[in-house]
Amino acid sequence: MRVALLVTCLNDTLFPDVGRAAVTVLRRLGVDVEFPPGQACCGQPLINTGYLAEAVPVVRGFAAAFHGYDAVVTPSGSCAGCVRHQHAMVARRAGDAELAEAVAATPPMYELSEFLVDVLGVTDVGAAFPHTVTYHPTCHSLRLLGVGDRPRRLLEAVRGLRLRELPAADECCGFGGTFAVKNPDTSVAMGADKARHVRESGAEVLVAGDSSCLMHIGGLLTRQRAGVRVLHLAEVLAATEGAGARAERVS
Repeated sequence: MRVALLVTCLNDTLFPDVGRAAVTVLRRLGVDVEFPPGQACCGQPLINTGYLAEAVPVVRGFAAAFHGYDAVVTPSGSCAGCVRHQHAMVARRAGDAELAEAVAATPPMYELSEFLVDVLGVTDVGAAFPHTVTYHPTCHSLRLLGVGDRPRRLLEAVRGLRLRELPAADECCGFGGTFAVKNPDTSVAMGADKARHVRESGAEVLVAGDSSCLMHIGGLLTRQRAGVRVLHLAEVLAATEGAGARAERVS
């Protein structure tokens, strides 16, 4: 299977270790994963803010960059949701038949946990992470993609990992992309609630499938001097005995 990695803008710019971790896990499982150099933004910021016409060239570029692969995998529920559910809407609203055809020909889009569990049929990826962890199910992965318990099943199979329940886990952390810019007070209040629940879990490490949510919650945890670190799911799954099995990214 020839698979392409959509690393996402945020990971490429701020959290490159997440993309590297995703590649590590996929190659460990025998997947031929490539990084198409022509990839750019999936268009989510434009689309979610209502700039559908401006998103047309972005969607067209995405379809061209990932054409010909068997699947596209990304360590982001929000970007996976955008590609899977919103690209066709952009083409339809634009009345662009050629774009609609290109979008329809785009390879299947998978969030990382979906690909591991549903396509590869794997829950034990050979990881080891001897820490107490709690998991935050991000909004797009939970509501738009419906990833369900796939990330938890992957975490439960990690050697040495102790999984704690997160109170009010299905509540939004308040980031929401441009929502945090337009409604900063509400965003911070929601994030503070999430950070409080993380502390109540007693976990050493907060894990999620979207770096954007981890950036938001992690910033609040840092300000509170909570002593809780944040890591992407891919980073935990990439960790092995004696090599990287530490919570290294400090919130």
